[in-house]
Amino acid sequence: MSINRVNITGNLTRDPELRATQSGTQVLHLGVAVNDRRRNPQTGNWEDYPNFIDCVMFGTRAEAIQRYLSKGTKVAIEGRLRYSSWERDGQKRSKIEVVIDEIEFMSSRQGGNSGGYGQQQGGYAAPAPQANYQANAPQAPAPAPVAAPPAADVYDEDIPF
Repeated sequence: MSINRVNITGNLTRDPELRATQSGTQVLHLGVAVNDRRRNPQTGNWEDYPNFIDCVMFGTRAEAIQRYLSKGTKVAIEGRLRYSSWERDGQKRSKIEVVIDEIEFMSSRQGGNSGGYGQQQGGYAAPAPQANYQANAPQAPAPAPVAAPPAADVYDEDIPF
């Protein structure tokens, strides 16, 4: 038995590229940079080394998600590895890419790493609708605040694994 699952978190290295196959299936190509930490043998200090990962997503979700992503956006991706090989100009080429099953936005669409839309930390939240104020227009009541769950007293020693 083998398991082919990948979880990565990183920043997009370029704006997403949306294409369509001849049959009309949407294909979204992303580049994600993830860091690897290694100790520098000369200085003894820990240093970050980037790894650049190609990712791809298919279908109508790809088209919808493309609107919310841009270069520098922080994302968490879950998917599987896929190997591709081809020949160009007489040379054999190959690559491994991540086929995206799930994606979570971890920074705002407007750029930066603020932690999501509005005050939400991580995850997806739809962008706020554009305000269209008219004089004497009725205002909808504000939603009731949601109480945070009580803090749990859980420590590492309490976890059975």
